Amino acid sequence: MEELNRLEKSLLQHVGKAVHDFSLIDEGDRIMVAISGGKDSYTMLHLLRVLQKRAPVKFDLIAVNLDQGHPGFPGHLLKAWLEENGYEHRLLKEDTYSIVLDKLKPGQTQCSLCSRLRRGILYTAAVDMGCTKIALGHHRDDLIHTFLLNQFFAGATATMPPKLMSNDGRNTVIRPLAYAPEKDIARFAELMEFPIIPCDLCGSQENLQRQKVKRLVDDLSKEIPMLRSSLLSAMGNLHVSHLLDQKLWSMPTETPPTVARQAAPALVQLQTENTDAA
Repeated sequence: MEELNRLEKSLLQHVGKAVHDFSLIDEGDRIMVAISGGKDSYTMLHLLRVLQKRAPVKFDLIAVNLDQGHPGFPGHLLKAWLEENGYEHRLLKEDTYSIVLDKLKPGQTQCSLCSRLRRGILYTAAVDMGCTKIALGHHRDDLIHTFLLNQFFAGATATMPPKLMSNDGRNTVIRPLAYAPEKDIARFAELMEFPIIPCDLCGSQENLQRQKVKRLVDDLSKEIPMLRSSLLSAMGNLHVSHLLDQKLWSMPTETPPTVARQAAPALVQLQTENTDAA
């Protein structure tokens, strides 16, 4: 119990800092919490409800799961848990699994197309339900891996921003776990005994490039203990005059760190949904 309380307190501090730093939640928000049945989304939903009880602003939560037609999807487990714990929820069902199988060749990784279809359905559902924000469960390690993936394979310096307006302007996506370490989330979910739904129901391999980057970060962290913290800081400490983007370029000067930090929020606005596809 002591470890559980310690982890909850630590994770709440991470969520609170992200909410404060990026103005993730406003008075009167109705937040769709996208819950997949994995450790991250369960933890996010729990922490947001704790924050809801303590926050100086009033906001509503609705947990939404999308059954995409994967064989053996145990949606009844998630439904039972949401009802038992008194969460307002909606369970959606759309057979995107068949669409993915039809569009891709055997052996191709399904994750990217599957996630794009899921995102589109959730965006439309959020509008229909009058939700002002969509909360996704990406954590610190997801942001770091995406940051490196974009640099290694896309030639871009970008990640999943904590707050993002969708391309059509209808939805605002937030990532309350942006500062939260994956290892703490995993241990918290284990202690909470969340009924985890496996993410391999489709039998598809997870993105191999992302797995390579994850292993790289894990290996380097053994030699550089502060690696993850340093990479997270680097994403919010941009010295734009020392980069090569011609859209932002001016005659290079020594830029004080405070100026670089002030520039960072503006740069976040340059990100688009395409960063998610990395």
